[in-house]
Amino acid sequence: MTGTSPDSLRICVYCASSRSCDPLYHDAARRLGALIAGRSWSIVYGGGGDGSMGALAAGALSAGGRVTGVIPRFMMELEWAHAGLSDLRVVDDMRTRKHIMITGSDAVVALPGGSGTLEELFEAITLKRLGMYLKPIVIVNMNGFYDPLLGQLSRCVGERFMDAQHTAMWTAVDSVDEVIGAITAAPAWGSDARTFARV
Repeated sequence: MTGTSPDSLRICVYCASSRSCDPLYHDAARRLGALIAGRSWSIVYGGGGDGSMGALAAGALSAGGRVTGVIPRFMMELEWAHAGLSDLRVVDDMRTRKHIMITGSDAVVALPGGSGTLEELFEAITLKRLGMYLKPIVIVNMNGFYDPLLGQLSRCVGERFMDAQHTAMWTAVDSVDEVIGAITAAPAWGSDARTFARV
């Protein structure tokens, strides 16, 4: 990996608050939370109590893990926050939320989700392309959820909007059971990525 001790990692997880999606996504989020906690790693996520967000936190907390939520004030006022987190940080807006979540994290994991999850994932990829975020990015492509997105990224490379080297910025896995291994095995990424950030 990038030199961080694998015994004390802080994992930023992007996931959805939807209660209407297939429950198997919630089950996967719950299992991921438990797997991360089982390594004595901590989680930082969007702070929600519903959907995959709530399931992720519940899985980690039930396994004795530490979970930090970061939630915008308006969501707090709508009572969307998880009530039992180790730490809940209330911020002014979505932009601040994203910045706090990724800053200081040792890896990013993206579970299936909607527009918010996709935005967060693409911001992490963009920051890594610019050498501003150097840690692993793991995309959980369960049920082929991210196949169209991965195909689009491949087309970006094929059409020369990105360099072929950029495909090493992320690792796609088929299940949450592969996430821990993908994080620990991720290739190093250096700030010299800026030298080929512009194709």
